Amino acid sequence: MRIASIHTYPVKGCRRMDRDTARVEPWGLDGDRRWLIVDEHGLGLTQRQHRELVTMRAVSRPGGLTLDAPGLAPLDLAEPTGGEAVQVRVYRGRPPAPVLAAGAEADDWLNRLLGRKARLVWLGDPTGNLVPWPVPAGVGAELSFADGTPLVLTNTASLEAFNDWLLESGSTEGPLPMIQFRPNLVVSGAAPWAEGEWVGRWIRIGGAVFQGAAECGRCLIATIDQETGQRGREPLWMLAARRNIGQKLLFGLQLTVRAEPDGPSREGRTVSVGDTVELLD
Repeated sequence: MRIASIHTYPVKGCRRMDRDTARVEPWGLDGDRRWLIVDEHGLGLTQRQHRELVTMRAVSRPGGLTLDAPGLAPLDLAEPTGGEAVQVRVYRGRPPAPVLAAGAEADDWLNRLLGRKARLVWLGDPTGNLVPWPVPAGVGAELSFADGTPLVLTNTASLEAFNDWLLESGSTEGPLPMIQFRPNLVVSGAAPWAEGEWVGRWIRIGGAVFQGAAECGRCLIATIDQETGQRGREPLWMLAARRNIGQKLLFGLQLTVRAEPDGPSREGRTVSVGDTVELLD
């Protein structure tokens, strides 16, 4: 089993960055979902409210990122280390996170893209943003602006099986591309749905070790075409028919990062396309 592709999402809800290599941090891959768009009340905005975010390309770099979208001039931003300190929530049910505001220039750019008031904020210190639930021994509780765990892994063979179901059903929506599931790591060489057997197990990929936290329950964002922003009914209809387990529509595996105080330095913990995926227990 090997890593087939790596993806990060610099601004939560925006278009992906395809990566050859990524550094593994306690809260996920470097540059992944450290920025968030919020409304005037400090609540996160995503593709649920604004499907046009699929056209917003954010390219991260050390010390900042560049925003680009059709009809707007690219905007280069530095990490707002001296920005206004505010509290925001990714979702209503999540505790507030301490962040820094990107500033008026970024906000004006987003206002033009979304047609509403919005602010861009940056999570400068993920160590202060902890998941509000118990975590297993040996893994960290730090989190970026990800939904529930630092990373999501998907399996090419599971997607092939899923698309076979769509073909057999006569659906006009298939085949779906993997990116519609917005993964961080995509593995090839595994059996279909093998990732469901990795829950609770340690998994070595490149220079880091992860733990399978849970299979990933899917929401309406999975029905949004990540190239056009058009919404369909798949994959949720087929997952409801074939992968409805415990009232969750499952595709992919949520991962946490193993804490390694005596292991490689942060700079040495990387994952790359082509890395072997090894189950350790």
